[in-house]
Amino acid sequence: MVLTEYLQRVDKTRLQQLSQGLGVPLVLLAIMGMVILPMPPILLDVLFSFNIALSLVIILVAVLTNRPVDFGIFPLVLLIATVLRLALNVASTRVVLLYGHEGGDAAGKVIEAFGEVVIGGNYAVGVVVFAILLIINFKVVTAGAGRISEVGARFTLDAMPGKQMAIDADLNAGYIDQDEARRRREDITAEADFYGSMDGASKFVKGDAIAGLFIMLINIVGGLFIGMIQHDLSFGNALEVYTILTIGDGLVAQIPSLLLSVATAIIVTRENESQEMGSEVTTQLGNKKALYISSGILFVMGIVPGMPHLAFLGFSALAGGYAYYLSYAEKRKAEQPPAPVVSNNAEDNVPAEIKELGWDDVQHVDTIGLEVGYRLIPLVDKTQGGELLTRIKGVRKKLSQELGFLIPPVHIRDNLDLDPNAYNISMLGVTIGDAEVSHDEELAINPGQVFGKLEGRATRDPAFGLDAVWIKPAQREHAQTLGYTVVDAATVIATHLSQLLTNNAYQLLGFEEVQQLMDMLAKHNPKLVEGLIPDLLSLATVVKVLQTLLYEGVPIRDMRTIVQTLTEYAPKSQDPDVLVSAVRIALKRLIVQEINSGGAELPVITLAPELEQMLHQSLQAGGDDGAGIEPGLAERLQQSLQQAGQQQELAG
Repeated sequence: MVLTEYLQRVDKTRLQQLSQGLGVPLVLLAIMGMVILPMPPILLDVLFSFNIALSLVIILVAVLTNRPVDFGIFPLVLLIATVLRLALNVASTRVVLLYGHEGGDAAGKVIEAFGEVVIGGNYAVGVVVFAILLIINFKVVTAGAGRISEVGARFTLDAMPGKQMAIDADLNAGYIDQDEARRRREDITAEADFYGSMDGASKFVKGDAIAGLFIMLINIVGGLFIGMIQHDLSFGNALEVYTILTIGDGLVAQIPSLLLSVATAIIVTRENESQEMGSEVTTQLGNKKALYISSGILFVMGIVPGMPHLAFLGFSALAGGYAYYLSYAEKRKAEQPPAPVVSNNAEDNVPAEIKELGWDDVQHVDTIGLEVGYRLIPLVDKTQGGELLTRIKGVRKKLSQELGFLIPPVHIRDNLDLDPNAYNISMLGVTIGDAEVSHDEELAINPGQVFGKLEGRATRDPAFGLDAVWIKPAQREHAQTLGYTVVDAATVIATHLSQLLTNNAYQLLGFEEVQQLMDMLAKHNPKLVEGLIPDLLSLATVVKVLQTLLYEGVPIRDMRTIVQTLTEYAPKSQDPDVLVSAVRIALKRLIVQEINSGGAELPVITLAPELEQMLHQSLQAGGDDGAGIEPGLAERLQQSLQQAGQQQELAG
């Protein structure tokens, strides 16, 4: 009993493993069988119906998909559907030529229906309809889709370096983590693969349209030959029988082909935005001014004598009514009052003039403050899709990890005294940076080498002073193709904030922060901290040392080495400058790594031995007052250092 159950379970598991991934190979084998083996008419009806249903599903998925890349399997599906249709053409041609002389449904109900019902049994009308469908498919839809596929594939590949740079910049600035960066890189790779595959898949559609024309001509000529010679039909009878069946066969194949061509055109012409096609069309065509003008033109055409008044006036009323509805909805939304704020605190309802002053009336100075104009409020409002709060949190996390201490929170408030698009960054109540951004535009930054100019408002990146242009979001792909780094307004503010905090990090470190660092270090090295404060050094001296290191751009992540060095040198000197020099030497590996990013070689500028000896002797003679250098020598030394630095920058 147990053995039987075990064998059944093993057989079930093996069957599941064998059945996985067999769908596509079985379909391909079935297609090969359709080409080689004769098929009964009833099976042809089923396969033709399946072909039409598959084409309808594909075009609906193409319309309803939010982004073209989300339908990444489309090129493969397009190839399989094209091969299936061509195999059906071969199978149906065999049936038409073998049994077409019997007439009626000898080639299947579907072919008969398209030959008799769709074109009314008139083969001349059928030829004209088939030719029109073929021209629409081949010269209009397929040609345009093929050209767009080629251009889209080339532009996507050209834009990849700029997109990769933008991801690296966001990652380095702390706006995204490694997982998000990896996901974005995978999206870029998938997008490039998709449009590259679409470039090739469009050739299948074009070839399929051409094949439809040749198959029709071959079927008619072959049918005439077989009908007149083998079945003794007259020329007129053979022409009518085989032409109707051939046209029916051609229409059954050409209509799904046209649907797939339209699906291909829809996929390659859509922008890579996370929005359904129906929503995009409704949003972008809902222009009140255009609808009012269209309504007026249709009304004038409707009252012209001889025109179909009902049709033109009806559509004029529809366009005008929809435009009025949009205007009314927008007006109602603008007039809607904000929700009243109800306070349960009795003190809040007391008039301000009779309230007693308290410490709450003394404004607290924020360590880090960000004030924004009223047009930038959507950037900090999560209900309106604002991402600035998330970006600032990422900046704080990244800087805290890099510098070695917790960056204080950023207090954000709106300020009506600022310009609508302006923002103001302050530290300890003092403004350290300000700029203006456009919340509904994006900033295209010139990293130093671009391949064209952009239309927009020229400006400068507030963080690094690089040349930049404010552009519309629709220009993003084009700007990245030209080599620009494109960021939104929230990223601009967050990058500016990150740069200012990095340059002024030493002002953020005070007694409270240093005490917290010591408490954290004491959890793992209690003896080390106990022996330093207050026995050897005061907390104020340690704060001064750490602030000086941050001022010089040296991170204080390695607090264990810093405290150990201070403990070693504190008995020798209490001078913060001497202690900073000792700590700087102890952190030599960290400093070199920050400068050289882990490279095997570190380019340096050295002094001539004679000059080095002269400065050393002067330093010893000067004592605590420093080295005394002749003014002429000091000027030449400064010029030489500038030239050497420029040469080093050119050398990379």
